[in-house]
Amino acid sequence: MRTLLAACATAALASAALATPAIGQHQHGSGDAEHAAHGPAQHAMMTALASPNRAEDTARDEWRNPAETLAFFQVEPGMTVVDYMPAGGWYTRVLVPYLGPQGRYVGLTPDPAAADGERFAKYFEGLPGSFAEASPGWNLSGAPVALHASQDIPEELEGTADRVLVFREMHNLLRSGVIYTELTRIRELLADDGMLGIVQHRAKADAPADYTLGSNGYLRQDDVVALVEAHGFELVDTSEINANPADTADHEGGVWQLPPSWSGKKPELENVGESDRMTLLFRKR
Repeated sequence: MRTLLAACATAALASAALATPAIGQHQHGSGDAEHAAHGPAQHAMMTALASPNRAEDTARDEWRNPAETLAFFQVEPGMTVVDYMPAGGWYTRVLVPYLGPQGRYVGLTPDPAAADGERFAKYFEGLPGSFAEASPGWNLSGAPVALHASQDIPEELEGTADRVLVFREMHNLLRSGVIYTELTRIRELLADDGMLGIVQHRAKADAPADYTLGSNGYLRQDDVVALVEAHGFELVDTSEINANPADTADHEGGVWQLPPSWSGKKPELENVGESDRMTLLFRKR
């Protein structure tokens, strides 16, 4: 079965379909087709995904499923979207052209003062500068781009975001101790009808607590839902778009044992693919 991304690309751009991972390695949820973008949004997405700026990014499309994921999060051109901890800009290079000139892209980084220790504080301090240094080289056009640390959010931005998106960073918020501060500020950023989308490495439901406190990258889905709901959100929907049943999610050394890091170089993990991931959509309440 081809991924939804490949199907859309074939129809919209008449390009070659993306190869499908082996059955049992990477499976989408059965209801994902209903989340596909349509009309102008579909065209904007396919144009963004086909951009030459993403030449080095496309190898991960089959695991990150950007078209399906953003459609599930109901992200549309013209929206104000906050990308939390944009890191190397993988989703920046999708969102900026997709949102278009009527939209707005905001990168957001954590408050170093909220971190439990010096290690994370220094890491968070360096994120804005790293993004500012790298982003001009991406040659992006589309939505205006801004970057703010959460302690420096302009007052006029509060209550204006249509979506805040957190891609594989919830474990870092938990283990660094900033989760209360950051979820509180994320909620303040969102408009009254705004929503929060989360993709996160998923531990098994019965995984030991010691394994799921953040340092291994994996969190239990029920724990993430409970944490987010406790900070003023309600769960709207879940999806298996980014699921990978082949991931046992119990690797000594954590999620980084899998590709693309493949840090332990264990042969039995080379072809598993990337991590099993939960995909969650919340509404501000």
